[in-house]
Amino acid sequence: MDKRNLLLISNSTNAGEKYLDWCKDMIAVFCRENGVKRVLFVPYAGFAQGYDVYEQKVAAVYKTFGVELYSIHHSNNPIEDVMKAECIAVGGGNTFYLVKEMQDKGILKAIRERSFGGMPYMGWSAGSNVAGLSLKTTNDMPIVEPQSFETMALVPFQINPHYTDFVDPKHGGETRDDRINEFIAANQTTFVAAIREATALRLRDGKLSLIGRDNKMKVFKYGIETKEYSLNDDINFLM
Repeated sequence: MDKRNLLLISNSTNAGEKYLDWCKDMIAVFCRENGVKRVLFVPYAGFAQGYDVYEQKVAAVYKTFGVELYSIHHSNNPIEDVMKAECIAVGGGNTFYLVKEMQDKGILKAIRERSFGGMPYMGWSAGSNVAGLSLKTTNDMPIVEPQSFETMALVPFQINPHYTDFVDPKHGGETRDDRINEFIAANQTTFVAAIREATALRLRDGKLSLIGRDNKMKVFKYGIETKEYSLNDDINFLM
């Protein structure tokens, strides 16, 4: 039986909306369905704003639906805290910094172990990216060098959060599709799930689905036609 229980959100903020407002109800339902009252937060991707500030910002949202959030950056034993957590949330920011900190503190493997054991896991942006096979399809700048690009492999494919196929007519460089196509040319057996804003991937009871607002996901793989999938489409071939 597949015990993984994942909520992988593309973005925390939509233009003109408050922080986490678009997905607040989605997170509240995820917590309620799993009887979660306390969430361990991993803030490392948001280091530039300060961990205390980040924790307070996220905790204020979770408080509105009766869930306590506490941050791992206060911990003297991060691995132990992961092993005791009811649920873990990993926030967005810089994926390279997040992965380096998670690797250095030993919690990357610990979270993977707990997640495969059934502990609910949620993440947004960088926190969704690290649920895939590697950080190779992040949109972020490599501001630090992690031990490796390998992440948690909670799902057997790559994730590209914040996906957009918008092409600025004044920009002559690579598009997002160009960069993802480079990835699949170099990694020919790997799927890439490119998830647009205001959507998320939900894995429960071994079934993967696209949820959120009415926005499509694009799937890339070398040698097959790139295709879009809507909220009602079966995407379990990714698993």
